Amino acid sequence: MTALALAMPRAHRTADDLARELIARFLRVILVSLGVLLIIGGIVIAPLPGPMGLPLTVVGLMLVLRNSFKARKQFVRFQHAHPKLIFPLRRLLRREPEVVLVAWQQALRVERLIVPRKWRMAARWRKSFKRRAAAKQAAGR
Repeated sequence: MTALALAMPRAHRTADDLARELIARFLRVILVSLGVLLIIGGIVIAPLPGPMGLPLTVVGLMLVLRNSFKARKQFVRFQHAHPKLIFPLRRLLRREPEVVLVAWQQALRVERLIVPRKWRMAARWRKSFKRRAAAKQAAGR
């Protein structure tokens, strides 16, 4: 008798599926709204000293892109139109983001845009750090 009861479909399954779907849609709308609020908050905080605007914006973008098909489609279109602009953001959206590398690349880009060539220090520092690390490694062998 129990084997027969397990094989029979439940009559209230469609109501459960409908309820799950409604809850999932409601949760998705809430997460997209929270993501949009975080993006707006990150944009508002971005001009303040410190890098707190970028992480807030990235977390908001992650929420929106994971829960909205239309937003994902727009993001892909924007990425195809402006790949150099979106590439650092895509690197931050990965499962294991390379935060330090992205921050360093962005610092180099900003320095290249703002500072005259003879006053640029970041690239020189990187080269001197590389030379020191290579010398330490050679001395350690």
